[in-house]
Amino acid sequence: MSDPTQSDDPTAGAAPTPPPATPPAASPLPPYAAPQPPAAHPGAAAPGYQAPGYPAPAYPPPAYGAGAQPPATGYPAGAYAPPAGYAAPYGYAGPRTNPLAITSMVSSIVGFALAWTWVLALGVIVGVITGHIALSQIARTHEKGRGMALAGVIVGWVGIGIGLLIAVVIGLFITTSPSSFALGA
Repeated sequence: MSDPTQSDDPTAGAAPTPPPATPPAASPLPPYAAPQPPAAHPGAAAPGYQAPGYPAPAYPPPAYGAGAQPPATGYPAGAYAPPAGYAAPYGYAGPRTNPLAITSMVSSIVGFALAWTWVLALGVIVGVITGHIALSQIARTHEKGRGMALAGVIVGWVGIGIGLLIAVVIGLFITTSPSSFALGA
C-alpha cells in the first residue's frame, strides 16, 4: 500500500521556483555624443592631448592626399630594383662576356698545346691578335672577360717566344756543319 504522506508529484518537497525577473524600469538613455573628426594620421594624438613623457614631434606629420608624390627611384612605375645582395630577376642577362676574349684564350691554349703540328700553332697568333682586340673592346664597353683576354695574350706571346726559340735552335743546328763538332780536329 501506499503511504498517504508520499505523493506521486516529483516536485513535491523541492524548493519553490522564484518568479521570473522583471526588467528594471525603463529609463531614457543619454543621447550619443557627436562624432569627433579623425586625427591627422593614425598615430596622432587628439588635439590638446600630449602623451605623458614624450615631447611633441619637431616635424610635421606626413601629408596624405592628392598632392603627395612617391619618392623618385629612377625606375619606371611598377618596376623594382633587385634587393642588394640578391641575383638579378629572371630574364635579366647582366653584363655579357666578350666573345673575342673566349676565342683568344681557347685558340692560344689549343695552339700552344698542339704547336708540334705547326699548322695548329697558328692558334697562338690568332690568340694574341684576338686578345688585343678583346682588351680594347672590354675597356670601351665594360664587358666581362678581361681575364680570359689577358690569358689568351700571355699564353699566345709565350707560345710565340718558345716557338721562335725552338726555330732559332733548329736553324743553328742545321746550318752548323757536323765537322765543327768533331773532337780533336
